[in-house]
Amino acid sequence: MAFVEPITLAARGIELVPLSLDHEIGLRAAAADGELWKLRITSVPEPEQTRSYIETALSMREAGNRFAFAVTDAAAGRVLGCTSFHDIVPDLRRVEIGWTWYAKSCQRTHINTTAKLLMMTHAFEMLQCDVVGWRTDNFNFASQAAIERLGAKKDGVLRGHAMRRDGTIRDTVMYSMRRGEWPEARAQLLYLLNKPRA
Repeated sequence: MAFVEPITLAARGIELVPLSLDHEIGLRAAAADGELWKLRITSVPEPEQTRSYIETALSMREAGNRFAFAVTDAAAGRVLGCTSFHDIVPDLRRVEIGWTWYAKSCQRTHINTTAKLLMMTHAFEMLQCDVVGWRTDNFNFASQAAIERLGAKKDGVLRGHAMRRDGTIRDTVMYSMRRGEWPEARAQLLYLLNKPRA
């Protein structure tokens, strides 16, 4: 039995469904909304690489170290983006949340906060994780701000840690949240989701 079993998570009009090859066309369309693959600091697949992106995610699921979701509009079924549990370490009861991206038209909406709330709830309350982590490019300031809004703590920076798509080497900013910090973070996320949007 895998630590992260197939599951669909849903709330506030979105569903996180296990990523499959059936999502190829939708994922390609989501990436095209804003030509997100042109951003050097993200993992968004280029259109012709979408199938191989999904196949890699499925291979990593089989190996037990990543479980990818398609983020979809619950009513229309339209693919809005992708997110994953990854670097899954069952012995430490630890997962990371990442490989996250959304169509440009979905950014700065409730979608990311809702998806993260669903994933963090699943990680802490169903998987009984002790730690949930995040990592991002040192130049991805929007991602860093989004992670910090979740209530995660900055652990530090791993210098010269990973290769970007353009061949440059990035520093990686690491974040985490421990189980004891989850109740307060959950309350804050619900507050953010429930307050009127300007």
